[in-house]
Amino acid sequence: MQANAGDLLLVHGRFVGQHERVAEIIEVLGTNGEPPYRVRFEDGHETVMSPGPDSVVRRHGEPLLEHGEPRRR
Repeated sequence: MQANAGDLLLVHGRFVGQHERVAEIIEVLGTNGEPPYRVRFEDGHETVMSPGPDSVVRRHGEPLLEHGEPRRR
């Protein structure tokens, strides 16, 4: 997984009924865009995390649909 500051990190729910969370990557702490990342969630909470397989990076400016999935072209 590689990302840049300004990209979005989508963390999919792990359980039925658990919603997807969206965080903005505000700092890349690994080398060559690799984790860990400092992220800010929609509620303003900031943390450092190394995303697992339940996460997806969306490039800065890539449109998202309401439920967080990328817009199909």
